Amino acid sequence: MEQLLLRLGSSITEPVSWLVWSKTEEEVIASGELAEASELSSLTERAGDRPVIALVASCNIALKWVTLPPRSSRKVLNAIPFMLEEELAQDISKQFFALGPKVGDKQAVAVVSRERFENWQTWLTDAGLYCDTMIPDVHAVPFNEAGWSVLNIGSDVIIRQDEWCGLQGEADWTLPAVAHYSQTQKAPLQIKNYSQYALKDIPNTEIDNEAVELPMLTLASAANNVTFNLLQGEYKIKRQNNSAWKQWRVAAVLALLVLTASAVERGIHLMQLQQRNADLAQQIDDTVKQGFPNLGVYRDVRRAVQTEMTKLEAGAGNSSMLAMLGQLSNAFTQSQVKPQTFRFDASRAEIRMQASGKNFEALEQFKTQAESAGFEVESGAINNRGDEFIGTIAIRGES
Repeated sequence: MEQLLLRLGSSITEPVSWLVWSKTEEEVIASGELAEASELSSLTERAGDRPVIALVASCNIALKWVTLPPRSSRKVLNAIPFMLEEELAQDISKQFFALGPKVGDKQAVAVVSRERFENWQTWLTDAGLYCDTMIPDVHAVPFNEAGWSVLNIGSDVIIRQDEWCGLQGEADWTLPAVAHYSQTQKAPLQIKNYSQYALKDIPNTEIDNEAVELPMLTLASAANNVTFNLLQGEYKIKRQNNSAWKQWRVAAVLALLVLTASAVERGIHLMQLQQRNADLAQQIDDTVKQGFPNLGVYRDVRRAVQTEMTKLEAGAGNSSMLAMLGQLSNAFTQSQVKPQTFRFDASRAEIRMQASGKNFEALEQFKTQAESAGFEVESGAINNRGDEFIGTIAIRGES
């Protein structure tokens, strides 16, 4: 099963990290970062029918353990906001209290401002993203039973202190907070380090460094084991049911029977064939113009292309375009680089193209193999566009 994982900040202007990955294969399909939450709509197509999990900044959430009296009833749970009132800075009527796991006589509680909570939901709704799972980001950091876990995304550090509680914020204050705590402990604080920070200078600690290639993948793996969801109670998302479809199902079946009548079917089929023929003709015309931009006006596309191919085969001797492409076939195959635009200068025996590869190394591999085949290769700037790397390449043979 594939999922879209998002990490939302405190404000709409903060960056949003995202990851599309396969839960079953544990394979990353795509990942990136948006400049701010107002750009979330750009992920709607990527989300498709995939489940969306939103991690939210834990600096906006108070994660608490509340000690309950033995054999406490539901009424006691309803009184939790009043039990925490003195510990909270804001009016409890403006806060939302989400219940987490219960361990013995201790009840886990997450407290978040209703305004902040509703902002997160609004960002997702406005972007057309259906999200029914929202988790504090500290809960997506792998749990370390022996101590703490530390992970970072840029300068933002996420610290998981126990099964429920943690810290999240800028490294400038979170790492000194860890140092202050560790100095008050008798035994060294055990830390599993998933961050880019060495942490070796923090006193009274024992650091176990974990190799992390992609922090969002680490968060995604742990998030799938989290059973807690902030979207509960009045904020629980109700899935749309199919009652509307059931209501119109009979009408849809009747409409389908009408459309399958032979006369209508033949008319639709003819229109489809005509449209397909027009689309193919346009694709052929576009492809010919791209490959032979100086071809001009022609009546018979096959004859015009054959004439141009004959000229190319005859031009520049051993350095004709077809001869050069034949010698470059292995470089294209091995590197999996694909040309997007293509120009051939017979007088200079030069192919100039804009090519795309799955990564920077693919374009470099093409250049190396082309040079091994005896060509002079000059590459221009390489840019990253989505999941591709695109660069300009000039290839010269013997003139």
